[in-house]
Amino acid sequence: MSTKSVGALIDDIRMLGEERHATVEAVRALIAKSLASVVEEVKYGGILFASEIQFCGVFAYKEHVSVEFSSGAGIADAFGHLEGSGKFRRHVKLMNVKDIKAKHLKEYLALALASAKKTS
Repeated sequence: MSTKSVGALIDDIRMLGEERHATVEAVRALIAKSLASVVEEVKYGGILFASEIQFCGVFAYKEHVSVEFSSGAGIADAFGHLEGSGKFRRHVKLMNVKDIKAKHLKEYLALALASAKKTS
């Protein structure tokens, strides 16, 4: 069984439209710039990120991009952008690249990593 590479998935995301592609690439760049030693892996139709522990993933859909936090329920949501009500996961929905800053994704990433480490 072959595993899709990150590059192949990015090519597939481009077919959803330039806005989705640009948003996913901007999320990847932010994660690489903001957090140390991040590893990417294609799984569940998206790109999962780990820094010592898996803490989030980015998934592209026709109308938006979702950044999913594995232990998001443990994040105190001071900005009010987390969605979801499951036992563990929360996500931030991005409609475009501007939402990355507007919805404080950089701050959520640090909180998500800390929450994942705390619950492991």
